[in-house]
Amino acid sequence: MKQIKLIVKTNSEKYPIIIGKNLISNLSQIFKKNSINFRRCFLVLDKNVPNRNVKQILKSLNRYDIYKFIYNANEKNKNQKNVNKILDLLLKKNFSRDDCLMSIGGGITGDVAGFAASLFKRGLKFINIPTTLLSQVDSSVGGKTGINTSQGKNLVGSFYQPKIVVSDVDFLKSLPYREIVCGYAEIVKHALIANKKLYNFLDKNVNKILQLKSPTIEKSIYESCKVKKSIIEKDEKEKNLRKILNFGHTFAHAYEASLNFSKRLNHGEAVILGMKSSFEFSHNKKFITYKEFDSATKHLNHSHFPISIKSYFTIKKINQIVSFMMRDKKNNSKNIKLMLIKKIGGPIIEKEFSEATIKLFLKKKLIN
Repeated sequence: MKQIKLIVKTNSEKYPIIIGKNLISNLSQIFKKNSINFRRCFLVLDKNVPNRNVKQILKSLNRYDIYKFIYNANEKNKNQKNVNKILDLLLKKNFSRDDCLMSIGGGITGDVAGFAASLFKRGLKFINIPTTLLSQVDSSVGGKTGINTSQGKNLVGSFYQPKIVVSDVDFLKSLPYREIVCGYAEIVKHALIANKKLYNFLDKNVNKILQLKSPTIEKSIYESCKVKKSIIEKDEKEKNLRKILNFGHTFAHAYEASLNFSKRLNHGEAVILGMKSSFEFSHNKKFITYKEFDSATKHLNHSHFPISIKSYFTIKKINQIVSFMMRDKKNNSKNIKLMLIKKIGGPIIEKEFSEATIKLFLKKKLIN
């Protein structure tokens, strides 16, 4: 499949997303072709990126002055301490705003690097090279950056758009299978909230996508990015429409935080469980028909996906889960806001529910 280019146009930035194979061997040419100019570059490099890919990138960037920061990317290290390390190094090396900070890694790396870029001298050129399926279809698109705190996930951050996103599908071959599932969760979420045609395509091709078959995987990444692009172009700062991208995430973030961001449950797996919880909640409240609920649930019950929150939690955890849901950044009252789905492909509705209602729902799920 040929290289695909998608242009994102927000109020603050216009930038391309490049999708294809063997892109990292031609980064200098890609930057030149897209008028991305700089002399010095600071790489925030996820230590999980294979050495062969790192060598390809460094060879491709040999015309620039390069500095590296090796980052141990995990949810516990997605914090202000590591942002400060990056900022200190940028200051010591006397980087200017005409220089560049480049993220090479998954979504955590991109979030931390992008946040640091937004803070440094009030804005340093930011290039995102996402290396996981999750980051290629979700976190690299839309300019959200952020870090975790002891109070919850992504509660400190900024909106800061990159100058370019380069999504090389060759990175995906090195990923554990669970990481592919993790990324697929966001692809199917985009289809469920806004594109029934894409959902039908995924329903027929889920196994090909999970096996990274070309050109199916490239098409899936492109179509997923296209959904998110259409949303963020209308609502860059999450004032209204962009909130629909949080479908399933109020539950998901609370599940992750309640496990202290353990490897037992990665972000995408939590999103799958969160979407299933949201569908069940929607069905219980009669917001969605049984036919639509059944189709979506069967898809999300794929044999390689997590099946139930009962595998991770007991009733004793309910208060902690709900406590994290109460701190969700969408909330602006004593109630919990949920994004709920009326039918596959949308529309999504935003509703508030009491703490007691959510606790009762979770109790039934964990008992039955």
